[in-house]
Amino acid sequence: MPLPQAPAYGGGSLSDVMPSVAAALGEEGFENLLQLPAARRAVVVLVDGLGSRLLKRFGGHAPTLRAASRSGLPTSIDTVFPTTTAAALTSLVTGLPPARHGIVGYDAFDPALRRVVNQLGGWPGDLEPESWQAEPTVFERLEGRRTVVTVSRPKFRSSPLTRAGLRGGRFLEANTPGARVRCTLDTLREHRDALVYLYWDELDKAGHAHGVDSAQWLHALEELDSSLKRLAAGVGQGTLLLVTGDHGMVDVPVSGRVDYSLHPELLAGVEHTAGEPRGVQLHFAPDADEDVRAATRAAWEDRFGSRAWVLSRDEALAAGWFGPSLRQGVRERIGDLIVAAHGDLALYDGRRAAPHAFSMVGQHGSLTQAERRVPLLLLAP
Repeated sequence: MPLPQAPAYGGGSLSDVMPSVAAALGEEGFENLLQLPAARRAVVVLVDGLGSRLLKRFGGHAPTLRAASRSGLPTSIDTVFPTTTAAALTSLVTGLPPARHGIVGYDAFDPALRRVVNQLGGWPGDLEPESWQAEPTVFERLEGRRTVVTVSRPKFRSSPLTRAGLRGGRFLEANTPGARVRCTLDTLREHRDALVYLYWDELDKAGHAHGVDSAQWLHALEELDSSLKRLAAGVGQGTLLLVTGDHGMVDVPVSGRVDYSLHPELLAGVEHTAGEPRGVQLHFAPDADEDVRAATRAAWEDRFGSRAWVLSRDEALAAGWFGPSLRQGVRERIGDLIVAAHGDLALYDGRRAAPHAFSMVGQHGSLTQAERRVPLLLLAP
């Protein structure tokens, strides 16, 4: 299968959303690339795991979102590569592609100490998130200009990812869907100039655990839709209410969940494995020569070439997968060899993966249309 094109960074991607919102609010220094309507204040709802194809397939369970998709405006955009939460959320709030902000995977390689760091949790104490991702966020740039608020679960208040890529403004804790809606509406009543970022993760959790074709996932979609209906009814005039996602999701059957550590030829010369099950990143040992590297790549192509794109770091960068401009120090965080699935495939390093990981049904991380396309829906005005 031909390599997919890079996400449309700077021309219709998740990294264009927050700068476009800021520009629509009249803030200087930002460009409204998505041509959003002008407003006095805004709410941006990020639904973890909501892909455009899923919404189209199951739109009957989400009448509020389905109605928004008929608004006449562009209704979908690209997320980033890899199609994973840590990279996508950081791109949303910084307005930058992964090549610039440096959050390049779920598990990412720290070249300074030659170790793998999980970007969603388990950061080592000697790795400062604010230094690992030092680019300013849109929220930080707006501090002192207007009220900026994040509404999310309490556990994310001081998480390493929040400190790295989502910092800036106030953080308001709200655990349940109803509490998040109430907290957002209270903020809008108190602040006429508010920019609220509302994070929603129930859909992603249901998809991972049960699959996107499950009763649990559909229930989560219905609850999301009814909550957004209440939110849209209460935001008031002059408020921009935008809904988007960080990635889509595909169900992978048990037969497609593979422990590649059982095949030594796939790990010849490999010092560290990183990435995600549908976007594996392999880091060779410094002493692995070109013959060893070529043989390992050939082994991956031989075993999985009909179900995955296998390419080098240089090929991925040349294709623009991580973004058009590379910040110093980010290149070494990206795997020497990248394996991005396009079939029913999820690839695990069984030496590192927790046993329960193999029970995950819904997966993401690659650049298939189901994973890369996310909604861009205007619920208000």
